[in-house]
Amino acid sequence: MLIYFGVILVGAFLLQGFLGLRQIKNFSKTFHQLRVLAPVAIGKNPKKLRSGTLILLAIKDDGTIIEAQMMKGVTIFAKFKELSQLRSQNIAEVAASYQQLKQFDKLTRTCLLDAYKNYLNYKANQLTPQDFDGSVKIWSLPMIEKLKAAYYKGLTRLRKKQVNVKEH
Repeated sequence: MLIYFGVILVGAFLLQGFLGLRQIKNFSKTFHQLRVLAPVAIGKNPKKLRSGTLILLAIKDDGTIIEAQMMKGVTIFAKFKELSQLRSQNIAEVAASYQQLKQFDKLTRTCLLDAYKNYLNYKANQLTPQDFDGSVKIWSLPMIEKLKAAYYKGLTRLRKKQVNVKEH
């Protein structure tokens, strides 16, 4: 029974990893599509237990939003969806207008304001290297961390058993 539980648990971790990689591929594809149109401002509001939000805004030099895509969700099944109400709007006007911001939920507003901050940093040439870091550190993904923890825990138990056997 315990072996079946272990197999199911490992299978779930592998499935989570596979679907997480699919989500990263979805992000890369969407980012590239928008990047062809114009520079892309990214607004993020990552959450561990609540719905995380990510907004990609393709913005012309004058601040006009050409295209807006948003990914919101708790699970790895979240995908990008178009935010048509932002198309042809000026990013500065949207960020400064309470009336326009209140049509969005709190998470989306936070992402829009983060994207605006990143856009301003881009225009002022004050982006830090972390702003450009879109890399995925595969060894720090939650699935890999849990597998490493289980491996080290099992290794510790094995060593304790070996020590106990030598003592007797």
